[in-house]
Amino acid sequence: MASTHAHQNLRPIAASGLTSHQLSTTRPVRLYFPPRSFKSRSIAVKTNQNLKWAVRLSLVDQSSPPQSTVDVEWLVGFLYDDLPHLFDDQGIDRTAYDEQVKFRDPITKHDTISGYLFNISMLKMVFRPAFQLHWVKQTGPYEITTRWTMVMKFMPLPWKPELVFTGTSVMGINPETGKFCSHLDLWDSIKNNDYFSLEGFLDVLKQLRIYKTPDLETPKYQILKRTANYEVRRYSPFIVVETNGDKLSGSTGFNDVAGYIFGKNSKTEKIPMTTPVFTQAYDNELKKVSIQIVLPQDKDMSSLPDPNQETLDLRKVEGGIAAVLKFSGKPTEDIVHEKEKELHTSLIRDGLRPKIGCLLARYNDPGQTWSFIMRNEVLIWLEEFSLDS
Repeated sequence: MASTHAHQNLRPIAASGLTSHQLSTTRPVRLYFPPRSFKSRSIAVKTNQNLKWAVRLSLVDQSSPPQSTVDVEWLVGFLYDDLPHLFDDQGIDRTAYDEQVKFRDPITKHDTISGYLFNISMLKMVFRPAFQLHWVKQTGPYEITTRWTMVMKFMPLPWKPELVFTGTSVMGINPETGKFCSHLDLWDSIKNNDYFSLEGFLDVLKQLRIYKTPDLETPKYQILKRTANYEVRRYSPFIVVETNGDKLSGSTGFNDVAGYIFGKNSKTEKIPMTTPVFTQAYDNELKKVSIQIVLPQDKDMSSLPDPNQETLDLRKVEGGIAAVLKFSGKPTEDIVHEKEKELHTSLIRDGLRPKIGCLLARYNDPGQTWSFIMRNEVLIWLEEFSLDS
């Protein structure tokens, strides 16, 4: 999406899990040796105020490049190794960047390597970011584009809200030094990515609101993309105990599935509670419904006790890609149907293929949680999803 011309995918990698914890990497660290310099080219700023994804978004002139010795493919590999250290103790290799590197995102700008590194240090201290690099591609003679997810917790606020950003970074290469001389971030969640973007500022502010998420185990997922309206997540497999429900917002059957984890099973084994409680509709009318409790990740089908009731089933959910719309308040049936319709419409508009049905995820005990801080989500499984653009 950062470029409308052909991409050369030089070294794709499989994404690993990311929720709100820092990821580790086992990739070897490359030493950086700047490529030899060659004839100077003028460097100019090129922007397009009307397009979110302009062809030339780096701050380096890409037209008619001379014969050069800059090894862009090597720099692609270097970024695969270096960027996972963005917020860890090792940090990025500053020798790979010009002293006058230009950094821009919708709400921040710096024009030196010192300012660039200060911004990284500030984010690390205030937000505790977890960074996932999805891919790195050459998108121009002196341009490399990366796609990433960053999940942060705003530590100064008592409720430590989670902020999620996904997008691309367009990195310009100085043809004289072979080092990076510009870094332009583009967020998926907004249209106006120019500095200073009021839309970008409001996008940050709206994520500071309170959602109460209990300190319980949840199904593991990685956030692949966050748009203005929904997230796209990759869920790992998980196991549920389930029974028939009456409606998406209903509680019929909850006492039965809760009884299973509280010891009403073949081994009288008590199993730790998790969150959320799912209700799943399997049809277009959202009337054929089951209610589910997710079982802890350390459990498997072979070791779990059998249910005492014939109406209960244990089932492994294979995971996959889901689009998720988060909302607060009491999830009445009308509101849930409205949110499902809103999400479904957004997915069709964005060219995605939703599967039939949906899930409602309720994270809170309604009897002990103020409605305005409740965390609810509507999930729709997707037929397929690609981060190639």
